Amino acid sequence: MKEFRAFVKKEFLHIFRDRRSLLIIFAIPVIQLLLFGFALRNEIKDIPMGVLNLSNDDVSNEFLYKLESSGYFRIVKTLNSQNEFDKAFKEGKIKEILVIDKDFTKNLYLRKQALIQLILDGSDPNYARQIKTYTNSILNDFTKKFYPDNSKISINMRLLFNPELKSVFTFVPGLTATILMLLSAFMTSISITREKELGTMEILLVSPLNPLQIILGKVFPYIILSFLNAVIIIVFGIFVFGMPVVGNFSLLFFATTIFITSSLSLGLFFSSITDSQQVAMLLSLVGLMLPTMLLSDFVFPVSSMPKILQIISNVIPAKWYVSILKGIMLKGLGVHSLYREMIILTSMTIVLLSVSLKKFKIRL
Repeated sequence: MKEFRAFVKKEFLHIFRDRRSLLIIFAIPVIQLLLFGFALRNEIKDIPMGVLNLSNDDVSNEFLYKLESSGYFRIVKTLNSQNEFDKAFKEGKIKEILVIDKDFTKNLYLRKQALIQLILDGSDPNYARQIKTYTNSILNDFTKKFYPDNSKISINMRLLFNPELKSVFTFVPGLTATILMLLSAFMTSISITREKELGTMEILLVSPLNPLQIILGKVFPYIILSFLNAVIIIVFGIFVFGMPVVGNFSLLFFATTIFITSSLSLGLFFSSITDSQQVAMLLSLVGLMLPTMLLSDFVFPVSSMPKILQIISNVIPAKWYVSILKGIMLKGLGVHSLYREMIILTSMTIVLLSVSLKKFKIRL
């Protein structure tokens, strides 16, 4: 029994000396709890909306105040005409537009029946359904509180980009981004660590190749393979699930290449800071899967999460790629509307490759 206690003590000491094991044991559960606790929410808040108030009187302004003070909606754009609708949605800053007719107050008082139009971005069906439910609930509260004499405000809903509210139009872009990112990062994360474990890195170091050429040589074959994967996934999405592509195919595949390169660069970064394939695989799969699923605007709207998670989501490449896919496939957006996302992904690639190169030189 004494020998057994000594053996157990030795194992505890071994674990406590291994910082990576302690990190896995204690840090990952805490991170997962925080991510799930703050990201997994059914309710939405601070929905960015535009308003076209043709009535523009005390009653309509009172209703808009009630809408915004609920905490669910945030008026970020005031429109002057219906000609601005298309541009407002394609800018990506709003999720809905509320149109109040010029006879809104007159109809509410005289006919006891008023109508407002709700124009929604249908590219995220669940989000659109919740927006309608929240708007309808606030309308009912407003009429009961201020106009209890059987007055009623009805909603005329119009959906853009996904009129039938097909959920698959949300899942295809999200799954495409998730699969490509995890596969690309996984493949490259073990590339350099494999050379280290097999002892063949020394052969590369004494070759005429410099560190930059070695890193680019590692990345290039995976770019081709990942691009073929992307083509297969997108083709399946189109022909099996009926995913439309309203925009330009060339732009779609160009943006996909940028995203793949950034994901491969992330995998290279993981491989440059680790010495074993096991740790590299853990970082690329376990470390990336949850943030990619939760913070990419794929399953849950990032705008409803705490501010700190909204900031962290900006360093998740999949978030920007999902936005690009929805923009090209569902909205038919061009380079002039998506250049920001592409610049961010390109910048991420440059930074990750630069850090990987620096780490490569220092460590080897």
